[in-house]
Amino acid sequence: MTEVHGRTWHAWLAARGSAAVLIIAAIIAQAQMTISVTLDLHRDLATTMVNFFSYFTILSNLFCAVTLFIAAAWMMRSSRPVQEPLWLALLLACASTYMIVTGVVYNLLLRNIALDQGTTVPWSNEILHLLGPAYMLIDSLFARSTRPLPWKHATVALIFPVLWLAYTFIRGPFTTAPATGLPWWYPYPFLNPHIQGGWGPVLGYVAGIAAAIVIVAFLVVAMGRRPRGAKSQAPAKQMH
Repeated sequence: MTEVHGRTWHAWLAARGSAAVLIIAAIIAQAQMTISVTLDLHRDLATTMVNFFSYFTILSNLFCAVTLFIAAAWMMRSSRPVQEPLWLALLLACASTYMIVTGVVYNLLLRNIALDQGTTVPWSNEILHLLGPAYMLIDSLFARSTRPLPWKHATVALIFPVLWLAYTFIRGPFTTAPATGLPWWYPYPFLNPHIQGGWGPVLGYVAGIAAAIVIVAFLVVAMGRRPRGAKSQAPAKQMH
C-alpha cells in the first residue's frame, strides 16, 4: 500500500464513521424534539413515535447510518486498500439510492410543507435531507473501496421501498393522527388519498417515485462500475 493510498483509505474510513455519527445525532435530536412537543400537547406518545419511525426519511437515514458503521468497521479490519465484499457493496448501493431519492423528493416536494411530527430541528433537518444525501452521492462517486456490482443488483434497491409502501398503506387507515384526530395517518401528503382526492393521484406519485428509485439505483451502480484508478485494490476474499 502506497502512502497516498493509505491516507485516502483512512480518510474514507473517517468520513464514513463521521457521517454515520452525524446522521444518528440528527435522528436523536429530532426524536427528542418530537417527544417534547408530544408531551407538551398531551398527544398519544406511543402512536407519535411509531409514526416518527414510519417516515421513509428516518428509516433510510437509519439504514444509511448502520451501513456506514458496518463499512467503517470493515475498513478498520483491513490492513490495505481492497475492494469491499459483495454484500457490503450492495448495502452501500441501497443506502446511497435511498438517501439520494430522499434528498431529491424532500427538496422538490416537501421542503416547505409542515409535517405533524412536531417542531423541526433545523440542523437535524438539513443533515437528514441534504447533507446526508450529498455525502452518499460523493461516497458513490469517489470511495476507493467500491466493488463494481452487476447491473441486475440495482433492482434489489426496490425491495425495501415496496415493503415500506405496503406497510404504510395497510397501517394508514387504521391509525388515528395524533396531531389532528383524523382516523387515518400517512407520513407524506402525496401518499394520502384523502388529500389527493383518491388513489389515482397517489398511485401516480408512487409510480413516479418507484421510477426515480430504479433510475437512481442504476446510476449508483454505474458510478460504482467506474474505474477508480487504484491498482492496489484487490478483492478481499477473506473479508466475505
